[in-house]
Amino acid sequence: MYDFIEGRLVSLDPISATVQAGGFGYLLNISLNTFTALQPCLGADKPCRIYLHHVLREDAQLFYGFSEKTERSLFRLLISVSGVGAGTARMILSSLSTVELQKAIAESNAGTLKNVKGIGLKTAQRIIVDLKDKIGAAASAEDTVLHLGGAAKEEALSALVNLGFTKAPVEKLLDRIVAASPSATVEYLIKEALKSI
Repeated sequence: MYDFIEGRLVSLDPISATVQAGGFGYLLNISLNTFTALQPCLGADKPCRIYLHHVLREDAQLFYGFSEKTERSLFRLLISVSGVGAGTARMILSSLSTVELQKAIAESNAGTLKNVKGIGLKTAQRIIVDLKDKIGAAASAEDTVLHLGGAAKEEALSALVNLGFTKAPVEKLLDRIVAASPSATVEYLIKEALKSI
C-alpha cells in the first residue's frame, strides 16, 4: 500500500498533478482543495509531500493525491458508501471543504450534498446514513478530525484489519477504547485492542 509520495511538483492543474520522484513522473488525480493547497509547491526547490490512495482496476492503476490526511480519510470513507466511486468522491471533495463535508454529514444536511454535481437526494441520504456515526463535527473549523479518535482510530483499524481481524467487531472495540481515551495514539489503540481480542 502506498502512503505518500515526496518529490518535485512538475505540473499542476485543477484535476491532476505530476510529481517527479526517483526518476519517474507520477500522475495523481486530485481535488480542487488539494489543487489550491499545492500551488505554492509548483516550481519550488523543496520537495512536497502528497498522501496517496491507490486504485487498482483491471484496466488501470490510478493514484489519487491529497494535501492532507484528513481529506484522504474522507475520500476513503466516501468510496466505502455503495454507489459512490472514486470520481464521485473526488467531485464531492472538490465542491466542499473537509470542514463543510464533515459538518453536512454530522448535521444530516442532505441539501448541501445534493448540490454537488452528480449527487442525487438518495445518494446524499445514503452518504449521511452510512457515515454519520463515523464523522463528527469538530469544535473548531481549524481543527476538524474524524469522529472518535480521528485518524489514529482509522490507522489502528486499518492495521488490525491487515493483520487478519474482522473489521466490524474491531471497529466497535476501538470505539470503546477511544471513548475511554479520546487522545490515544495509534500504538496505544492497537495494543489495547490486541489485549481484548
